[in-house]
Amino acid sequence: MNAPAPQLRGFGFYVKEILRQAWPVLVSSWASIAFGVIDTAMAGHASAADLQAMALAASIYITVFVGLMGVIHALIPIIAQHFGGERYLEVGRAWGQGVWLALGLSLIGAATMLFPNVWLTLSGEVDPAVRSGITWYLRALILALPAALTFRTIYSLCTAISRPKIVMTINLVSIVFKFFFNWVFIFGKLGLPAMGAAGAGLSTAVVAWLTLGAGIWALNHDPFYLRFKLGLGKPHWPSQKELLRLGIPMGGSYLVEVCAFSFMALLVAREGMYVTGGHQIMSNLAALCYMMPMAVGIACASLTAQAIGAKDMPRARRTGMAGVTIVALGAAMTATVLIAGKATILRAYTDDVQVAIVAAALLQVLPWFHLCDAMQCIGSYLLRAYKVAVVPLLLQIVALTGLGLIGGWWLGFGPAAGTLQPVINRVMPGAPVGAASMWLMALTGLGLSAALLFAWYGHVVRAYARRVRV
Repeated sequence: MNAPAPQLRGFGFYVKEILRQAWPVLVSSWASIAFGVIDTAMAGHASAADLQAMALAASIYITVFVGLMGVIHALIPIIAQHFGGERYLEVGRAWGQGVWLALGLSLIGAATMLFPNVWLTLSGEVDPAVRSGITWYLRALILALPAALTFRTIYSLCTAISRPKIVMTINLVSIVFKFFFNWVFIFGKLGLPAMGAAGAGLSTAVVAWLTLGAGIWALNHDPFYLRFKLGLGKPHWPSQKELLRLGIPMGGSYLVEVCAFSFMALLVAREGMYVTGGHQIMSNLAALCYMMPMAVGIACASLTAQAIGAKDMPRARRTGMAGVTIVALGAAMTATVLIAGKATILRAYTDDVQVAIVAAALLQVLPWFHLCDAMQCIGSYLLRAYKVAVVPLLLQIVALTGLGLIGGWWLGFGPAAGTLQPVINRVMPGAPVGAASMWLMALTGLGLSAALLFAWYGHVVRAYARRVRV
């Protein structure tokens, strides 16, 4: 779909265009992350043991799911470029291949979640009751995985063609069902036994299949989608190779980002139940805040990819600049809210005083963490719009895994444990040394990642401009 010549449009036009698509994506993302918020809050009010089981199991599941989801999100730039070039039948074919990919990835994900003890070797001694809760939570989520990954193909399709409100509506409604089934399964209502953390996993599985059914119904009853002739078709290896060529490094980038949270949770468990609970609140808030730059990044990347598909490179560049501006301003506003509302936020998360004390100490660094996280997020999404994924993955491995995660382990739990104590006393007084060291190094890694990604983005934009002129 060709847009008017970009030189006739002011900067404000691109800002408004991104915001018009980003707000439903943001609401949808918040609705999705609300599952984790609800699980954390309800498990926290059940018991500290249930909160620890849920925190550790959720870290494992999120690592698996987000990595696989990233592979499927290769559909977004692929479909967006087809849509921008008005190749509508190719949109439908690409979506069908994405469904096949999602089903195949579900088998891989299930296999990795069947053996939680392998993951828990990083956590030292874990109470047997907590370990049992983790095992049953993950078994329930294996049932959710095929539905959740297939629904991401619907999400990718709707996002790529600038119609995200369908997914937003479904995700909002699903919150009500999630809360209800959590209440039933966690606390043992309507004659069922109280399942604790495992009940949170079972409720996620039930809601995942309900959500997928609603998504398929919506695609089949909206006339807009008729032009794409959506269908499953047969697996097509060249199409699968295109998805995997872009999707594997994208999934790797997603995995690198989320592994910082997942392995941090597993390592922080060494410092005890209360530190784990405080860290979980910090992680949950960081993930919730991340939804803003992610939503803008997805909207901006979709619109940029549409412009690339239409061979309108000036529009692609201006859309990217508008996205960066929105994210920078939004991150500053979010950081302000985190500082001003810390006490209220903590009361909403837990009744346990010791957990709240740990969380309050860690939250002192969250505003700065979010600013760096937001900027590296928009940088990575803009590169994906150009179907550039391998180099960003390598840059993020160096910054987020090398400096952030490994550096955090080295200074927090490894041979140099305690080295950052003077810095912690200054910027995070009262925070446990291991957890605080992990968060400080994660912040440093995110800052480096943002700088490297933007440097490479500038190189890619200049290369595309030269190619178009030739």
